[in-house]
Amino acid sequence: MPSPRVIEVSSASALDRGKQYGAEAADLIAAAIAYYRESFARQAGLSWPEALAHSAPWRLLIEQDFPEILEEMAGVAEGAGVELAEIVALNCRGEIAYDNWFAQPGARPEIDGCTSFSLTDGAAGDGHVYAGQNWDWRHAIRDTVVVLKVVQPPKPTLVMQLEAGQIGRHGANSRGLALNANGLGGRIDDSIGVPQTVIRRAVLDSENIADALKTLTWTKAHIPSNALLTHRDGFSIDVETTPAGHGWVYPEDGLLVHGNHYEATDPPEADRRLMSPDSLVRVPRARRGLRKAAGAEKSVDVRTAIHAAMSDHLGRPDSVCAHPDERVPELDQWSTTLSSCVDLTTGDYYIAPGSPCEHPYELVPFNLYR
Repeated sequence: MPSPRVIEVSSASALDRGKQYGAEAADLIAAAIAYYRESFARQAGLSWPEALAHSAPWRLLIEQDFPEILEEMAGVAEGAGVELAEIVALNCRGEIAYDNWFAQPGARPEIDGCTSFSLTDGAAGDGHVYAGQNWDWRHAIRDTVVVLKVVQPPKPTLVMQLEAGQIGRHGANSRGLALNANGLGGRIDDSIGVPQTVIRRAVLDSENIADALKTLTWTKAHIPSNALLTHRDGFSIDVETTPAGHGWVYPEDGLLVHGNHYEATDPPEADRRLMSPDSLVRVPRARRGLRKAAGAEKSVDVRTAIHAAMSDHLGRPDSVCAHPDERVPELDQWSTTLSSCVDLTTGDYYIAPGSPCEHPYELVPFNLYR
């Protein structure tokens, strides 16, 4: 598959940044809207106007708690020639998908499949600090993915991979902080919380890891999610966040891996079912493969070891390197959307578009520190 579109926006004004982003990705945003128009109808039984109306409380919450992020969303909408409500809906797609009371009879349960990792304290033989993940989501949205650089003085510069129209997902910033994330599925209660795209963007906007943890744990999320934070100074922590509380895990021998099942805490009483049972296979397989990075002395060999680990196929199609399952309807098929590997020591950002077994890591033309 072709590499994602690479976009750079630069302005101290959130509205201007959004306009630049929306204009550069207008066709991809239109494609994303077309996909979720159909997806929400199938999974949640919501027409597009109903989905937009359902997103209204999130818009108010974002405006209250993160007004600059909503302003950037408004710019994206203006630049792309769409309604702000549509951009809000794209940024709430996980919240809409996991609102279980909308699930239609016979609809396939929502699943997620991301596998995140961090290498610190000698887990990489070259002594560098690495972070990344296989980002798994709907196979049909692959062509809407963008790599976005956001220059936003005085805040940190960001490099992120996300779906066109979204304001945040996974990435790293110029202060040496990386965020990788994994869905945990389900709902805890009927209260409204902040969408994950907004929380993740706010985390990446942080000046330091302490501020990032405050944002992550003090912001009430709408749905449970997992966040793996890595800092270039050799620190990493994994935080399982739910509207009801948090749990955390530190690396062992510098290696930290997380998938889509709870490891630090028990699943919430509201939903003890495993969203992605294959996570029980993916996590140990990724750990096993990533341990080989400790024996690689050159950075290129470390990346080779990481790439091999993230290309593992045990349990295919629901493997670390995920592929579409032909046994389910096309709209429901999911796969690895993109694999990322960020060298936080040098600031070099690598991606493999689609399933990594089919594509090598490519150096993104943005260094975090230059």
